[in-house]
Amino acid sequence: MTFIRAAVLLVGLCAACLSIWKLEGFRAGLDITHVHVGTTPVTVYADPAAPPGPAVVIAHGFAGSRQLMEAFALTLARAGYVAVSFDFEGHGRNPTPMSGDVTAIDGTTQLLMSETGRVTDYALGLGRVDGRVALLGHSMASDVIVRQTIADPSVEATVAISLFSQAVTAQEPGNLIAINGEWEATLREEARRIVQLIDPQAAEGQTVRGDGILRRAVFAPRVEHVGVLYAPTSLREARDWLDQTFERTSSSPLATTGGWIALLLASLVALSWPVMRLLPSGPPLDDVPRTTFWMALGSASLVTPLLLAPFDVQFLPVLVADYLGVHLLVFGVIVLGILWWRDVRFDLRGWIATLALVAFGLGVFGVAMDRYVASFMPHLGRLPIIAALGLGAVAYMVSDAALTGAGHARLWRRLAAKAGFLASLGLAVVLDFEGLFFLLIILPVILLYFLVFGAMGGWAGRRTGAVFGVGLALGLILAWSLGVSFPMFDAS
Repeated sequence: MTFIRAAVLLVGLCAACLSIWKLEGFRAGLDITHVHVGTTPVTVYADPAAPPGPAVVIAHGFAGSRQLMEAFALTLARAGYVAVSFDFEGHGRNPTPMSGDVTAIDGTTQLLMSETGRVTDYALGLGRVDGRVALLGHSMASDVIVRQTIADPSVEATVAISLFSQAVTAQEPGNLIAINGEWEATLREEARRIVQLIDPQAAEGQTVRGDGILRRAVFAPRVEHVGVLYAPTSLREARDWLDQTFERTSSSPLATTGGWIALLLASLVALSWPVMRLLPSGPPLDDVPRTTFWMALGSASLVTPLLLAPFDVQFLPVLVADYLGVHLLVFGVIVLGILWWRDVRFDLRGWIATLALVAFGLGVFGVAMDRYVASFMPHLGRLPIIAALGLGAVAYMVSDAALTGAGHARLWRRLAAKAGFLASLGLAVVLDFEGLFFLLIILPVILLYFLVFGAMGGWAGRRTGAVFGVGLALGLILAWSLGVSFPMFDAS
């Protein structure tokens, strides 16, 4: 086993170093500057050797940030454009919460349009920009940029990734490409509809023209709502559409960062195994009796959403995170209460495991996430949110560690424990779809957490047997992950 750990350590380090070298190579030679437009954090990407060119303002989707859109920014900067990416209000490191009515076009959407307009004005004032500008946005931002294009005559082209917008008509916007992932079936159908407004026979991959209108709908193979942001097809189509609009020719390489990001994150997860094997060993833990396991899990999964359904849980300045925090707390308390009632005990120990998991999860994996994937380092305004979520997250993760023996339990038990919690969230959404549908959008964050940090916690738990220590660490990391992901929102 010593040889295997050494091999994993060596391969993991080599893969991580190679990934970082390649990812930094995509940035090499570019001027990348960070500024603020009002309170909006903005990053400008430009090739210092390129002549003045058009600006492309890049906007992320719901719960996203500038980092998530960087493949487009790097690709377009290499092609001679000035890429201007920003964090919407309530997102990333923007300290100003979202506000307004999220259900009304003249509410939150209008405020986000105004913010996009301020960033566009800033971009047009840059010395590197030749007076022309285009907008590029993903998911939630696709609607924002379509509406802003219609409202702002200075915008000459719109690149909409995963487009959904009721503002698109046969007349507006005049220059639009819709790029979707192959597995975004509903959005692909919508993209076909907007090009067929111009030509009823148009299909994906066709560019259609009519009465000054230029439209195209394409899909990137074998990707979904997030993978579309890294697909070579998406990057190439966006660059080529802008080249056609601004009568330019680009032969620069695409910033195909997706594969290298995946390799980096996978290598860091792999490296956590030999690191956790350095922890002091503890005794293996016995399985929770099967009847007790199902009683605790089933009761928490069913009772939690039913118990919380009558209440309007809103006490944090973030969308639905307050409900999730309470759901985690109640779920965890029910499980721990039943385990205690059924004489399942565990020691309050394992502080070394706690420190190791938190240090690696936040200090190593988290730093890589923040630089290459999405905002993971909070501004000061998010710290109270993380602290508030911590109570529920710790209760839930300690209960999960107790149910699964801190990773000692058989695989079916570990999977069943996670499935039970996700099912309880699903039932909560069914009971209050209008109020909690944002939980569906944040679901990928929870799944990524289970996959990545669950693996790290399992290795630490199987090494140490420290139910409380591992649960505490994973709870703190979960609170952090959720606290930096949910958009801040001021409903007053």
